[in-house]
Amino acid sequence: MTSPDATAQIGVTGLAVMGRNLARNLARHGYVVALHNRTHARTESLVAEHGDDGTFVPSEHLADFVASLQRPRAVIVMVKAGDPTDAVVDELVPLLDEGDIVIDCGNAHFADTRRRERALAERGLHFVGAGVSGGEEGALNGPSIMPGGSAQSYRTLGPIFESIAAKVDGTPCCVHVGPDGAGHFVKMVHNGIEYADMQLIAEAYDLLRAGLGATPGQLAEVFREWNSGDLESFLIEITADVLAHTDAETGAPFVDVVLDQAEQKGTGRWTVQDALELGVPITGIAEATFARSLSGHAEQRSAAAQAFSTPSAEGFAGDQQAFTDDVRRALYASKVVAYAQGFDHIAAGSQQYDWDVDRGAMATIWRGGCIIRAKFLDRIREAYDEDPNLPTLLVAPYFAGAVQDGVDSWRRVVAAASQAGIPTPAFSSSLAYFDALRRPRLPAALIQGLRDNFGAHTYRRTDRDGAFHTLWAQDLSENEV
Repeated sequence: MTSPDATAQIGVTGLAVMGRNLARNLARHGYVVALHNRTHARTESLVAEHGDDGTFVPSEHLADFVASLQRPRAVIVMVKAGDPTDAVVDELVPLLDEGDIVIDCGNAHFADTRRRERALAERGLHFVGAGVSGGEEGALNGPSIMPGGSAQSYRTLGPIFESIAAKVDGTPCCVHVGPDGAGHFVKMVHNGIEYADMQLIAEAYDLLRAGLGATPGQLAEVFREWNSGDLESFLIEITADVLAHTDAETGAPFVDVVLDQAEQKGTGRWTVQDALELGVPITGIAEATFARSLSGHAEQRSAAAQAFSTPSAEGFAGDQQAFTDDVRRALYASKVVAYAQGFDHIAAGSQQYDWDVDRGAMATIWRGGCIIRAKFLDRIREAYDEDPNLPTLLVAPYFAGAVQDGVDSWRRVVAAASQAGIPTPAFSSSLAYFDALRRPRLPAALIQGLRDNFGAHTYRRTDRDGAFHTLWAQDLSENEV
């Protein structure tokens, strides 16, 4: 039962950094926000430190928290993905009534969201998996929000989420993505694109530093310049900030005192695993994910460094400014491939699960608030507005032209990196993907012949329909099967 003095319009349980900032964002926009955390001291500290952000209704116990909410109740869960989320949901459900809404704003796997949505629907409850991007600053000042779940739940949540989301040209960076797990699926792919974007930036940095001997400070200025053109994006902007930073303790460039082992929370890995299941070649995202894994194998890297000499990358031959421009063009072309592959993945997931995701809308809500926000997302939105069934982003006129303009630079950069022994897995795989995609005929024909030879797996022909098998160990005659 709702308490007669229930005043809160929405609740947040789980008040670590993201939950705390999301609650403050809601309060700043005029919503009365119920607060709960398993450790009550965290609830008390939020109210004590930020009570002037708006109206909070703190509760020590979950039952009191639920009772403080107006019907239909809307409860945001901000805890770790996996078992902790299940534990909170299991504790919440008995306290809720038909029509209430549970919103998971964490980085849950979309399959878990689909399972939870089905389970709660059986009890007359709505479960919404909402991707939230932008980190702690976005949560506080305006994130990109990707809610899934039922259309009915979005009628309640939409006005709230759209009010607290980032705005670009007056448009909220929030849209109803689709049913059940669609929101968390799209957030997963967003994070996969983010992995590729960061890896490409890191490779560009490595090429210019190792290849030209540029200092981090000099490269900070290069990235600042790049951020004023087609590459304008949040990640390019903060790359310049990181490269310009000096470590206070040692006086060395900050980037030189950071351990070169990149960590990950799993969303990139989920993206690659799911793409394999759907048969979508997201090669750039996969290479970026594997690059992080390789960076963490310190013992193997140390052994290999001792066993093998490293080619000297100092002083790429030719004009240094010309090479820098080549790297910029190669970065842009590779970035286009990463986004194209990500949007292909979204299309495949949408078809597989019957979500009807609007890819143009995803580009629209990623223009602000989120980590991969970038100038060229406007171009992506325009491409899908012009042709919602675009087979690949790479063939949209603007992107086809951009890649074509940069392909010679792309090849020079990948070739120079290979000769110098500078690893560029994301640059190289993106170029290989582009080359394979545009080829009228691939060597997969030979693979099919080999599969039929050793395993009678059959093949199809170019000149007539049907499946065929050649009697390889007999008279080489062909049978239709």
